[in-house]
Amino acid sequence: MQRPWNIPNLPVYSLATYNNDGVNMNICTYVSAVSMYPKLYMVAVYENTLTLENITAGQMAVLQLLHKSQYALIRKLGQTSGKTYNKQEYLQKKSLLQTWQGYNVLKGTSALILLQKQWNRPAGDHHIFVFSVAKSTARNNDCLTLQTLRDKRLIRG
Repeated sequence: MQRPWNIPNLPVYSLATYNNDGVNMNICTYVSAVSMYPKLYMVAVYENTLTLENITAGQMAVLQLLHKSQYALIRKLGQTSGKTYNKQEYLQKKSLLQTWQGYNVLKGTSALILLQKQWNRPAGDHHIFVFSVAKSTARNNDCLTLQTLRDKRLIRG
């Protein structure tokens, strides 16, 4: 039997964060819209990551709702550390980046949300960030979910 927190079929996102070296991307599922007006999102960012360093130092990030065809990016973006592996270089070599609102983002995502940091606090092995939405675009409804990752054996059920 699944644990209660593994039952929902959550969407899979990548949070793009930025520093002087360029863009870093991770995988996150602890994401939720928390207010309609103003539109606010909560994103939990894992400790000891380049993503946490980047968003702590910066103000802006892009939340990317992954398309179901992007499941193959999970290993590079979510199971590889940006501290030891240049994800931007990998994505550029694969021609997977484009510019949106002046930021490098993944091509082919289901949606993009430009976020501005409001506040954050530590919470267990993650840090909770609340962001306001500066811009957004929806491209399609075929988003990547945890069930697809289970089916592809990229995560355990």
